[in-house]
Amino acid sequence: MIYHVLPLDEWSARPDQPYAPASLAEDGFVHCSPDEATTLTVVNTFYRDSPRPLLALLIDEDRLTAKCEWEAAVPAPPPGVAEDVLFPHVFGSLNRDAVARVLEVRWDEEGRATGLEYVG
Repeated sequence: MIYHVLPLDEWSARPDQPYAPASLAEDGFVHCSPDEATTLTVVNTFYRDSPRPLLALLIDEDRLTAKCEWEAAVPAPPPGVAEDVLFPHVFGSLNRDAVARVLEVRWDEEGRATGLEYVG
């Protein structure tokens, strides 16, 4: 299972279509994370000011219709993530039936992501 972070509004915008974030057009792939701890670090580094609620899709790699490759972060992983951690990159839209679970990011009083909670 891999994780992808996005605002609820983006996930809900076209429920009958595969999900294709801006990063797919900009970078050629959908950015994902390998585990919950790395996902929370990514959220705290890049998504603290994103619209809320913020979701994390738990994606079953085996059900993806697009190719998924594990690659090093370029130029470097976020602070707190080891240099040798590889990130899953999905080279195509996310087919919604590959999403095994939708989780919501929990926040503390200082606005830091502290966990992921199942929402359905």
